[in-house]
Amino acid sequence: MAEATDRKKENRHLKRFYYTVDQAIDKPFNWKQMLRLLQYVKPYGKTYLPAALIAMLLSTIIRLTVPILIGKVAVDVAIMNQDITMLNYLVIGIGVLYLLNYVANVFRIKWVNQLGQNVIFDLRQHLFSHVERLSHRFFDSRSAGSILVRILNDVNSLQELFTNGIINLLMDFVTLIAIVVILFALSPQLALAVIIVIPLMFLISTRLRKMIRRTWQDVRMHQSRLNSHLNEGLQGMRITQSFTQENENAEFFNGVNQGYFNSFRIASKRSAMFRPLVDICDAVGTIILIAFGSYLILNGTIQVGTFVSFAFFLGMFWGPISRLGQMYNQLLMAMASSERIFEFLDEESNVEEKQNAYVFTDMKGHIEFDHVEFSYEEDRIALHEISLDMKEGETVALVGHTGSGKSTIANLISRFYDPTKGSVKIDGIDLKDVTLDSLRSQISVVLQDTFIFSGTIIENIRFGRPNATDEEVMKAAEVVGADDFIQRLSNGYYTEVEERGNILSAGERQLLSFARALLANPRIIILDEATASIDTETEVKIQEAMRTLLKGRTSIIIAHRLSTIRESDTIFVLEQGNIIEQGDHEQLMNHQGKYYDLVQSQFQMLDAI
Repeated sequence: MAEATDRKKENRHLKRFYYTVDQAIDKPFNWKQMLRLLQYVKPYGKTYLPAALIAMLLSTIIRLTVPILIGKVAVDVAIMNQDITMLNYLVIGIGVLYLLNYVANVFRIKWVNQLGQNVIFDLRQHLFSHVERLSHRFFDSRSAGSILVRILNDVNSLQELFTNGIINLLMDFVTLIAIVVILFALSPQLALAVIIVIPLMFLISTRLRKMIRRTWQDVRMHQSRLNSHLNEGLQGMRITQSFTQENENAEFFNGVNQGYFNSFRIASKRSAMFRPLVDICDAVGTIILIAFGSYLILNGTIQVGTFVSFAFFLGMFWGPISRLGQMYNQLLMAMASSERIFEFLDEESNVEEKQNAYVFTDMKGHIEFDHVEFSYEEDRIALHEISLDMKEGETVALVGHTGSGKSTIANLISRFYDPTKGSVKIDGIDLKDVTLDSLRSQISVVLQDTFIFSGTIIENIRFGRPNATDEEVMKAAEVVGADDFIQRLSNGYYTEVEERGNILSAGERQLLSFARALLANPRIIILDEATASIDTETEVKIQEAMRTLLKGRTSIIIAHRLSTIRESDTIFVLEQGNIIEQGDHEQLMNHQGKYYDLVQSQFQMLDAI
């Protein structure tokens, strides 16, 4: 009974993760996708790639030359004729060739590593830059852990392919073809007898490959789950500890970790079957070589030197076959990762920028919503054909219950989303006809949940305008009242804070976001519940600063705390995506409608406290 309960709990957890991380990809090897991946090598087609190929060819030629010198020249000529001088020259010559081979390999490894690292750098940079430009809808449907896995783990899994795989694949392929040609040139009869085992190995390995491909794809899926849960667990550690869910979280992590362990063990076990198969073929080939080769020597069909060269080349023959089998496994793993990477790269932003779009150079800040309708999902409308007008330099407040559409309006102004119907205009220009950079550079948004980056206080404020001087940063902090608490920190403006600024209180983090937004000197400021985490005393300071700072700018204030919006020029009251009232504070209070009820309910709550 207990086991069944545990199984249900595990299934419930796994069901949750099936929707937050990626699934295994059960697709055959895709050459078209591989060619697309190789496009990232193209920029280095005149530098590292040709240099590595030349070093590879030189090394391959030397390795193929030495067995011929040993068998056909040293044994059949020098030793048979007892020519000591020739033998000495051969020893010196082979030594020089091995030295050249060493030098060629050193440079080959150096150049392929530089090639691989540059390709991985470019691919990761391209992927991250592309993800940065995607619209909010993309992030609404994916966890941060899932995105993190793609940019880090999936790109890292391609590193071995680009640093060694491609060049080694070419080297082994060229070596294998050359050895086959040389074996037939030395003795067609012996070559046919030895390589008769290859078709059998090919049939068995073909069956193995499909099994191996699917197991490594399963490994990638479990690794994605593991990383996604790790990211989620670390991000939500405070919540986990607050609700004393450490044991349950650890049990679930144990299940995910065990799943990854088991999948990797199975994949490794099946992949390991390929090498013994090659060793068996090698052993069979060696037995045939000794038996049939001795017979040919005794019959005078081949010379001893030919047999010796043949033995060298046969020893070299199975190595490339084994590595090509391992390389195929590596390619399958790369395919699973590249499939997931290209899925993101093929993702198009829902917010598209037109060619030759208008560039805002002198925004005034006049905002219009013309019969705007918007839906996050098809069956859930967030805004119902609303129309509103925010004049240049006006302070506008949006009030209403949670889910009434206030933050949706702010998102449409910043063009994080496009309206389903109607149009949003600034200074009479439809935002769909404007470049995103020129639009968003003129808008500052302060959210309730302030994000603080790892770094110093001054760097976090300067994020609003990277080219701002230290004096400008400090002035912005002074204006919003953040300078007082910053000066009390151990290193003032140069105090290091970790991600999300855990050493700071919620109010202090909010003041930093105010300073960051104001430093950007925007034409439009959006405050989305920006004072919700600030105590009453701090709020009074901010209100005093805001009267000066918002003057001349179009300001949109979203607040449940209605005391922060009393002085707004226009207040829009929303309910279920509709504007049901509008006017200034006095007008709406005199009207005694929904706004009046909201104000009265807040006063009653304060009295109760």
